[in-house]
Amino acid sequence: MSISTPNAISTPSTSPTITTDALIIGFGKGGKTLAAKLSAAGRKVVVAEASADMYGGTCINIGCLPSKSLILSAEQARRDGANSTPETREAAFEAAIKEKRRVTSMLRDKNYHKLADQDNITVITGRAHFTGPHSVEIATAEGPVAVTASKIFINTGATPRIPDIPGIHTTPGVYTSTGLMDLDDMPQRLVIIGSGFIGLEFASMFADFGTAVTVLQHNAEFLPREDADVAAAIRAQLEAQGVKFLFNADTKAIAPAADGGVRLSVAVKGMTRGASQACDSTPAGTGNAHTDITGATDTTTTTSPTSNPTDHATMSHVQTKPSEPAEARFCLTTDAVLVATGRTPNVEGLHLEAAGVELTERGAVKVDDLLRTTAADIWALGDVNGGPQHTYISLDDYRVVWSQLNGSDRPYTVKDRKHVPSSTFLATPYSRVGLNEREAKAAGLDYVVKRLPVAAVPKAQVMRRPDGLMKAIVERNTGRILGAMLLSVESHEVINIVKLAMDLDAPASTLRDMVFTHPTIAEALNDLFA
Repeated sequence: MSISTPNAISTPSTSPTITTDALIIGFGKGGKTLAAKLSAAGRKVVVAEASADMYGGTCINIGCLPSKSLILSAEQARRDGANSTPETREAAFEAAIKEKRRVTSMLRDKNYHKLADQDNITVITGRAHFTGPHSVEIATAEGPVAVTASKIFINTGATPRIPDIPGIHTTPGVYTSTGLMDLDDMPQRLVIIGSGFIGLEFASMFADFGTAVTVLQHNAEFLPREDADVAAAIRAQLEAQGVKFLFNADTKAIAPAADGGVRLSVAVKGMTRGASQACDSTPAGTGNAHTDITGATDTTTTTSPTSNPTDHATMSHVQTKPSEPAEARFCLTTDAVLVATGRTPNVEGLHLEAAGVELTERGAVKVDDLLRTTAADIWALGDVNGGPQHTYISLDDYRVVWSQLNGSDRPYTVKDRKHVPSSTFLATPYSRVGLNEREAKAAGLDYVVKRLPVAAVPKAQVMRRPDGLMKAIVERNTGRILGAMLLSVESHEVINIVKLAMDLDAPASTLRDMVFTHPTIAEALNDLFA
């Protein structure tokens, strides 16, 4: 059953009240899985989702799946040479967006009906806010609906974190990842503010489509949490695709450009430039997203091949020294800007204080190891609780909550969760699990480092994908696998084998001696752990 959908049931003019066993606020992975499980157990469930465009949650609508659809289309365009001319680039991008919309629409519809078609589940489309410890009001298109529930589950996800930059909210052409994945026309130039893994995925993808991409990073070190050799390999891969990086870059203002694009005023610390000008003294539209900034102090100039060479000029890698407070300002003019500066828990408008639900210092819903909030019979699942922002963590949060509701003798807790892998879908995917060398050293562990170039893997040569490296950290005396970093084709599949071995406390020799099919990327684990 549904309320406030295209085929909605009518709602009385006076505010109706629904009493239910469980209310789930948000249609994300953990919440929708819990709703189906509760319904199968005979419980009455209400699912409140703020937007009909978000049935199924972030992943299938504006996150993992649409981005991966576009990434695969971009890779195909690169392989086919469809990114070589403006006409073929535009056609490839148009086809990719069309396919992405088809996939998300299909998945959204399936997810909606998977819940709404069940007798025990009512889906209400509208924004929910607490009015008391067990009461919520949902603002639907037909008017407010009051819901009283014995148990409430907050599953509202996260929202993009937008830095306080003048003009960022008002300038056309400035996007979050959601908007950039739904453009009708491909930007010929793209500036990305932020060089975390989300920003890098988009940099790789748009470079494959043929867009000239510049990434602005606020500090001097690229991927500072990763090992230096791994970070260097990732950066080299992106630069080979034509991506340009500008470090120590602070965006001061954003405004419309005279050519219809976007103009950014950028300050670079530790850099001197004789012709440096602020944007307000530079004619709009005269810059290029790959502006020449050579002549900087303490720089390393990098030039990279690109499918769009006329849109690129030399870019310098700027390093700041404490003794050099110098700062150069200049303009970048581009067709589009992606703001990729992280995501923050989505709690705005929930009125959590009405239910006694507290937040952490970082703005997440405060939970314990059972994902219980500070209010009785209210839980928080997924990104909103401040845990790792992955769909599969939201699913695992469901397991934590369900283990408390199904009569289990010993509930599953967050502390029981073992090694969490991650993958970043670059042209050569990067996946890791556990500790890297930097972290193992900081922890004072006695370890050995295992390395293997991907070029030594026969399957990678067969696939014509020999780029990358594999690296593992193994405890010296025990053989315990501490972590692995795989910058390799199909790493997003292989990393799960390493995770399983770690979860089972299998020593490195298990993967060294395991019998794998051939030829596969997975069999490289024999050599990596040798």
